[in-house]
Amino acid sequence: MNDNTGTSALSKGSKTKEKILKHALKLFSAKGYKATTVRDIAGSVGIKQSALYNHFKNKDEILETLISNLTRSAIVTLFSNKEGQELHKQGKSLLMSIATTFKLLSFDTENEALFKLLMQEIFRNTRIREIYNEYFYQENVKKLSGVFFAMMQEEQIKSSDPLLLANEFFSPLFFYQMQVSLLKLDKKSTSSVVSLFEKHVEHFWDNIKIEKQNTLF
Repeated sequence: MNDNTGTSALSKGSKTKEKILKHALKLFSAKGYKATTVRDIAGSVGIKQSALYNHFKNKDEILETLISNLTRSAIVTLFSNKEGQELHKQGKSLLMSIATTFKLLSFDTENEALFKLLMQEIFRNTRIREIYNEYFYQENVKKLSGVFFAMMQEEQIKSSDPLLLANEFFSPLFFYQMQVSLLKLDKKSTSSVVSLFEKHVEHFWDNIKIEKQNTLF
């Protein structure tokens, strides 16, 4: 009976902690980290400020926890569920799946809030800069450049600098994602940007693929 009570209390505590993080993320992305107070967060959650301190010692710890969540973002883990696969054989379909992930995340409420927080704090917080540079961008560029190199070896795409090619593929996706966020922030239509994710893949692939010649005997 005591064990059940303890488990129930732990579960309740975990749910409250997740609720605090959810509300804090919403407030940070809307008001900014500096302008948001612990009192604001507690009030949004519906708990006393003293109760919040049972889960986090201060506002910085809440931010640090949210930052650690960035490393589990779908953009960071683009290739994690594809380990061991011969990705280069997927060709254009692999690039389309990556672009689709960027597009879907642009319209996901939680990821949008995380992205806004990242953009707001990137100049203030060294840890956020490290995560953005290493996990969001460089790690994915490095992995995709390896895929492009394998495609070149099998003569699927034209020979060039695979690292440069990976940068050229990813850069527009980050730009389009930013455009969607800005348009949504100003409550403007995103229809002009939505189709650009797929169009980018089509244009990119058409420019790097090797056309197969039909030989007549």
